[in-house]
Order: sequence, then structure tokens, then C-alpha cells
Amino acid sequence: MVGDEESITAVLNRLKRAQGQLAGVISMIEQGRDCKDVVTQLAAVSRALDRAGFKIVASGLRECLTRDTADGSEPMSEAELEKLFLALA
Repeated sequence: MVGDEESITAVLNRLKRAQGQLAGVISMIEQGRDCKDVVTQLAAVSRALDRAGFKIVASGLRECLTRDTADGSEPMSEAELEKLFLALA
């Protein structure tokens, strides 16, 4: 992932939080906890992953649009950007 240090740190923090929450969900299921509690925690994991994905897209959008083409690559097309956003939907 390319981006500024602050964005990378924010993404990593969100992913680590999601990782801990997912471990908690697994533990809750193994313990036979109430379905409502499990689903609530699972929703929190999903939101944390979504936020990490959105942060990655937001911080990389400018670079994706203006990527240095010195390596022979083309900037991302509108269709490619749309596909990237829809992958998170």
C-alpha cells in the first residue's frame, strides 16, 4: 500500500482492531454465547474492515488517478475506480 505514514498507521490500527474483534467473535461462538451478542460483535468487525477499506481507497485515490506513468502503466480508468469502490460495497 502506498500512502502517507499517517494513513498507513490508521489503516493498520483499524485492521488490528478488527483482528482482535474477530478473535473475540470466534471465542464467543466457542463459548456458546448469545446469538445477539455474537452478531453485534460480528457487525463491529465488518464495520472496522469497511472503514479500513474506505481509508485505503480514500488515501490512494489521488495516486491512482495521477500515478506516475514512467513505468509504462496507465492511470486507473473511471471504470477501474468504480470497480474498486464497488468491491467495498
